[in-house]
Parts: sequence; C-alpha cells; structure tokens
Amino acid sequence: MLPIIPKIQGSMLKGIKLTKKKIFVSDCEGPLSTNDNAFEATAYFIENGDKLFALVSKYDDVLADVIKKPDYKAGNTLKLILPFFKAYDVTDQKLRDFSYKTVRLVYCAKDTLQFIKNIMHAFIVNTGYEHYTSALCDRLDFPRENGYGTKLQLDKYQIDETEKKVLRKIKEEIVAMPMITIPENAKSIHDFSRQDQETIRKLDEIFWDIIPKMKSGKLLNEVDPRGGWKKAETVKMIVGKLNGDFADTMYVGDSITDVESLELVRRNGGLAISFNGNEYAVRKAEIAVFSGSTAITSILADAFSRFGKEYVLELVKKWSSSTLENYVSDAGLHGKIAKQCLEDSPRVELVTIQNINRLIKESCAIRKKVRGEAIGTLG
Repeated sequence: MLPIIPKIQGSMLKGIKLTKKKIFVSDCEGPLSTNDNAFEATAYFIENGDKLFALVSKYDDVLADVIKKPDYKAGNTLKLILPFFKAYDVTDQKLRDFSYKTVRLVYCAKDTLQFIKNIMHAFIVNTGYEHYTSALCDRLDFPRENGYGTKLQLDKYQIDETEKKVLRKIKEEIVAMPMITIPENAKSIHDFSRQDQETIRKLDEIFWDIIPKMKSGKLLNEVDPRGGWKKAETVKMIVGKLNGDFADTMYVGDSITDVESLELVRRNGGLAISFNGNEYAVRKAEIAVFSGSTAITSILADAFSRFGKEYVLELVKKWSSSTLENYVSDAGLHGKIAKQCLEDSPRVELVTIQNINRLIKESCAIRKKVRGEAIGTLG
C-alpha cells in the first residue's frame, strides 16, 4: 500500500526549468523482460540444467561478492556454463532460435522504450548473450546498435565426443552438490559451513583446474561476460561517446551484475534506480521501484529528462496516488503509459539506511512474483 502523503498544492511543474536531453541506460532482464535467458537456455538444453545453473550462479555470487576473486566479475556464470553447452551440442543457431521464441516482456516495456527513446538517448546494457539481446531489441522495436550484450560465438569452439562425455559426467557431479548458502555479512570462505566450503572447493577445482585443461576451457579464457565492472565500462563508454555527463544519466538495474553501474552513476551525480531488484541492487540504488509494469519507469524517466535528479527525488519523497495523478496531468502525459501507471499505483521509495532492510525484503518478494521463484532467487 502506498504511504499517505498530502497532495502537493498547485502545479507540480510550475517554475521548473527544463534541461537538455539526458541519457537513459537500463539492464534488460528484470527491468524490461522477465527472462533470465541463460538460466532458461541451460534448463532447456541440458538435463537438470536448472540445478546446474542455480548452483553455478550462487558460486558466482560467492566469488564476486564475498571472496572477491582477483579479476573476477559478477555475471561470469555465463561463461562457466558454456563448456556444458558444447557437451550438449548447443549451437549459435539453437541459442538464437530459443531466445527469439522465449522473450517475455515486462508489461508495457515496448511502450516505455518507444517513449523514452524519443526524449532521451536510450540504451540497453545486458549481461546476457547477444543472441538474446538482439531478440529483445527486435521485440521492443529498439535499435540493435543501442543494445549491448555478451559477445559469444559458440560454433567456433569444437570438442570431441570423449570430452563431451567427461563434461556430462562433471555436470552430474555438480547437480548432485548441495546448494550453497551465503551467510549474512560473510567476508571470507571461512564464514561458510563446512559443507559449503567443500562445495566451493570442488567447484574451484572444476572451473579453475580441470576444465581449463580441456579444449572447451578456451571458452573460460576468451568469453568476457558483460557483467559487473564490464557493464559499468560500457555505461562509461556510452556517456563518453555522447560527450555526456553522468549527472545527466539515469541507470535502471536489478541484480548483482548492476552493482558497479549503479555505483558509477550514483557516485557521479546521476540517478540510480532498482527495478524489482534483489538485495545487491537495492543496496546500491537511490530509488526502489516495485511494479509489474514498466509504466513507472516512463514517468521517472520523463521527470528526470525534463527537470533533473533533484526533482525526481522530491517527486518520490512525496509519492502517493494523488501525487502521481498530479504529475501525469500536469505533464500532459496520455495514452497507455499514463493509463497503466495510474491503474497500477506502483510503489516507489527512496532507499535510506532506515528502510533498506525492509525494501530488500519487499523488493525480493515482488521480484519472485513478477519473474517466478526460480529466476527471482538468482543473484
């Protein structure tokens, strides 16, 4: 339920100075689509692939956020599972076809992107494979050249039947392992249970000793997922290419792969937003959005584009159904976006030290509701 806030008196937009065209950058899986394409592809092509991906993803969180393995970044799950793609004969065309068939947009996403790209420089930066990023851009009628994903050419890597059998056996070993539980405030491997320490040790051996010696090990060396600091580098490149300013940049993310991008934009005066984010995203965002529709993203982007960050923060601070109605009316917004936003009555809150734990809990809950339990629990 929205907090009860007194209605703002008079026109909300009166006396507000219009500003120059700004930059909008969004993650795609979460803020724009309900997919986790890599998870879904792994589950589809590989027997017990859902279990394989879930454990490797949790291991990825451990290495990126707890152990902080040197030169390791969040999102590397997407390269760690690739040897198993080869073991199960996944090709670029199969992955491309699967991606096109399974794109599921968050409600109103196409309308939101069409609206935003007309008022701001708009970009999608995705950790997922380019196969999926291209499929998503096509579904959104969004220019492919403004969509960035993880570069991957599966077909250029060849392995023999013997190696495929070995990898399938390793896969069976992994899916039989217990799921890792990350203790609250864990700082090192020693903070984990003995069972989880053993699982992490076995996965270390598999991914950093055994597989690198195989032909498929080239995938671990050559594929560079666009997550973590790699995603932030892409945001920095976009801002630089436009000769723009981070203070004029709005970033929307939802997961551990967005941490560095949210930090980068926020630290440099831009607007950092968590959209149905997990704990990693909420902790780094200034605004937490809870919604089954992207219409609210349109409203926040419109306000940021025309009136700047401080106006958006004030708008969210005074958020209520009447505040939203006033803004939609004063700004002259109409059509599906305005109608959907008013019908949804989305929740939006500033993230503070006082409310962050509650927001994380509530955001994780709606994340699972919108994207499903399996995907919603991934880092």
